[in-house]
Amino acid sequence: MRTDVVAGMLLSNVVTWFIIATTASTLFEHGIKNIDSAPKAAEALRPIAGDFAYLLFAVGIIGTGLLAVPILAGSAAYAVAETFKMREGLYLKLRQAPGFYGVIAFSTLLGFAMNFIGINPIQALYYTAVLNGIVAPPLLLMIMLIGNNRTIMKARSTDA
Repeated sequence: MRTDVVAGMLLSNVVTWFIIATTASTLFEHGIKNIDSAPKAAEALRPIAGDFAYLLFAVGIIGTGLLAVPILAGSAAYAVAETFKMREGLYLKLRQAPGFYGVIAFSTLLGFAMNFIGINPIQALYYTAVLNGIVAPPLLLMIMLIGNNRTIMKARSTDA
């Protein structure tokens, strides 16, 4: 299992690096240095995709949304439900876990509403990534410290 995880992580990072390098070199070569809206992102694909750039962008963004929205809403619902000790799980019916499904509905509607109140989605993604970069290291450190603390972990420790 460890070999599978390491190989998958390594391969995904290599692919990501090549995507970044190829995209950056293509965009820079064609003078595209600032993408701050969805139409500019679609136009940036024109050197690679030609007249199909907008179709390619639309298919990509819709596919990404169809993958990301349920995962992000679901993970937020699990996090909130666990934090507040609510019943959780997609196997439960709405009346069995109203708080859990409420978080899914709220987060989906919030994302939907952002489009109508004028928030630029490209800038929102950018600032979200910056916020994640600031918040993630302390959280990971806390998780590591808690996971290695035998008093907190008690019987869940693998060394016991």
